[in-house]
Amino acid sequence: MPQSPHPSPHAPPRLLVSDHVAGRISLLDLPDGTERAELRHRHLAEHAGFLALPDGLTACVDDRAGELLVLDPYGPGAGHPFVRRRIPVAVPAEHLAADPRGRHLAVTTGLGRNEEAWTGLLTAVDLDAPDGAVAVRVRGRTGEPGVTVLGGGPSPLVVLRHREPGELLAHRHRDLMRSAPACPPAAPVGRIALPDDDGHGDAHDPLTRRVFAAAGSGVHRARREGDGLVGETPLPWSADGRSGGRGHYLRLDPVRRMLWSCVRGGPGDPGQWPTWSNDAWWHQLDTGVTGRLDLGPGLVFRLAVTARHIAYTRVHPDGDELVLLTAPPVAGSRPEIAARLPLPAMSGAPRPGGTPWDGVQRRAVAASPGGGLVAVSRGGHGEVHVFDADRADLLTTLTVPTPLDDGGHLALLTPGDGAEADPVGR
Repeated sequence: MPQSPHPSPHAPPRLLVSDHVAGRISLLDLPDGTERAELRHRHLAEHAGFLALPDGLTACVDDRAGELLVLDPYGPGAGHPFVRRRIPVAVPAEHLAADPRGRHLAVTTGLGRNEEAWTGLLTAVDLDAPDGAVAVRVRGRTGEPGVTVLGGGPSPLVVLRHREPGELLAHRHRDLMRSAPACPPAAPVGRIALPDDDGHGDAHDPLTRRVFAAAGSGVHRARREGDGLVGETPLPWSADGRSGGRGHYLRLDPVRRMLWSCVRGGPGDPGQWPTWSNDAWWHQLDTGVTGRLDLGPGLVFRLAVTARHIAYTRVHPDGDELVLLTAPPVAGSRPEIAARLPLPAMSGAPRPGGTPWDGVQRRAVAASPGGGLVAVSRGGHGEVHVFDADRADLLTTLTVPTPLDDGGHLALLTPGDGAEADPVGR
């Protein structure tokens, strides 16, 4: 794929705001909210999210059109189109990942709006395919597999994380791209059985070629050796004298080389979500130090990485908040809570006794590892609150033309921020 010129280091941060229900993606300058571009009739695969690519590009999947979109957020205003590529992929998209170079991608499929698993299609994408074979679809196990794409060797390895039964399956990306038409079955070149059937959450460290999978018993690890995977000792959720619960989300912090999650504990009944406990869980990849920190009760899920903080949103009937953790990049230092900033209530917020994720409003959170801004959506109100994490202060509230039902989805970009060092869609 022709390379995009690097965004000017003097360009302002930009925010991608997706309303996947209404079908709109907005591109805004920060902090003033000037709209630089819009895409209509585009329904983001919210669970797969946005994927940072090298040269300031971003990938996502339109779940209704069945297309992988390669976006150039700094193209508008610089003489380049906002949509750089459109590539057919299988949907409903569940997870999206790239190899460290950003050339080889993989998209898995999930349940979508269906109650049972019905498709096991996997799409392999080569953005620079010399023979024009840009995307190939193959058939694997049905379910909702996570995916990472490990670099090294003659071909990247596409690693699928499956549930029921839990296992990691490795495919050579090169073999997938050579598959015949009509979605043939794809046989893995390696597999590792996982002791849990409840895996949820994946991360990839390009430096060590390790893949991490969150499950009930801990964070399971495997590293690439040749064209295979070698399992390693799992990381426990217990730390700092705190135990119980498990993380349902996992991501790499490329600034401090740490893994982050939120460990949820409490009753399994979704109606009792206000009593759930939530701990920030972290693991320093180079020192092996692991820790936990209490965030408070309620609903906490995804997180965002800034240059100097980690940002979580917490939803609770007594009031929602943005929780900022300091995460100094010094060996041996431990994260601490820096600020708890109130968030305006959502009129359609989850209520005690009801599910916190079906038919209710939610919040999306985004940040850039190269800056100090944090964006938080207010589902149902068409608003995005922009905070300065370094000052622990609300900068502005932006209004978009659609309500952002279900919370929408956000991606915050800063020129040269190195976000592509986390090569898993968020």
